[in-house]
Amino acid sequence: MPTKPKILIVDDQPANIMLLQRKLEKENLDVMVAFNGKQCLQLCEATVPDIILLDIMMPEMDGIETCQRLKQNPKMASVPVLFITAKNTKEGKLEGLNVGAVDYITKPIDLDETLARINTQLKVKNLFEQNIRLQQKLAEARQAAAIGAITEGIAHNLNNLMSVVVGYLDLLRLDAAMPENARRRVGLIDVAVGKMVKIVRTLTTISVNESVPMMNQALHPLLSGALARFHAEYKIDSPVELRDTTNSVVIATNQEVLENVIGKLLINAWESYPDAASERPVEIVGERGSDNGRDVVFIHVFDKGRGLDPMVADQVFDPFISSKPDVGRGLGLTLARHLIRCMGGDIIIRNRTDGVRGVQATIVHPIMEAGRKAEAV
Repeated sequence: MPTKPKILIVDDQPANIMLLQRKLEKENLDVMVAFNGKQCLQLCEATVPDIILLDIMMPEMDGIETCQRLKQNPKMASVPVLFITAKNTKEGKLEGLNVGAVDYITKPIDLDETLARINTQLKVKNLFEQNIRLQQKLAEARQAAAIGAITEGIAHNLNNLMSVVVGYLDLLRLDAAMPENARRRVGLIDVAVGKMVKIVRTLTTISVNESVPMMNQALHPLLSGALARFHAEYKIDSPVELRDTTNSVVIATNQEVLENVIGKLLINAWESYPDAASERPVEIVGERGSDNGRDVVFIHVFDKGRGLDPMVADQVFDPFISSKPDVGRGLGLTLARHLIRCMGGDIIIRNRTDGVRGVQATIVHPIMEAGRKAEAV
């Protein structure tokens, strides 16, 4: 379900707050209240509202000073502030607008007019956020197009060269007179070439927007299967807690892709702990929710490890960006997000927001519409 917009009312007169609160709650808005500027600042540190209705005339810290201090806080800078005032002079309004207010509500308060002004600001705020998301998607699309063109060219040329190398290795193996040491070294070269071929295949996959065949499947068995596969493939016995609150909702997905991607996120979570760690708590949580108006499931993988390296936090999905030195590292997350996006979803990776050290990796996967036949995206 979409969350209700949060409206913070700040006024030192309880009667004014009660009047506004009743009206706004009837209109399905979530109302927070503060009786002075200090309470307002404290509330905003804990929860960022969508709009603030701020009385100008308050003791100790008036609305002007409160607004100035709100706008100095980066996370509050874009929150619309509507001043409530008995003043109706041009100078008074300009003073408020100069410190960051977007509109005025004059006393005595007209509840219908106030609601109309709030709805207008909510629409403006929503359009602003949509524009930001669109710009981010356009930037990602440009980057993906550039990466696709480059990787396709690299993959094509490397593939041709790899074919030549593999051919010569096959010829060397046919030489019965080859010394044992040389044969062993040819084997090592063959292993290295195999890794290079795997990287080339990954680059080829990333450069193409694939159609992924999908089937309708219940989520809980998918999560259980991904967990079992993780333990088997990576030979890891450490327990992983699984919580699914979706009642095994049905989604249209590709089991192979989804299990592989979950496995990648799980091994990243497991490897986030120091090598000497005796315990490595990792948790999978499935929950239902909404993403930009779409009905989706969120598949979270939580750890309590080192957290994201600040050097790569904003680039975790870029090819070959990794804090690990191993050959072949740095493509797993790039490919994982590419495949999930081919199924209409996405992956979000960030440091945990619940006060616990570690990383929260989230797969956002659309839910199949009831009665709709699964289709490739």
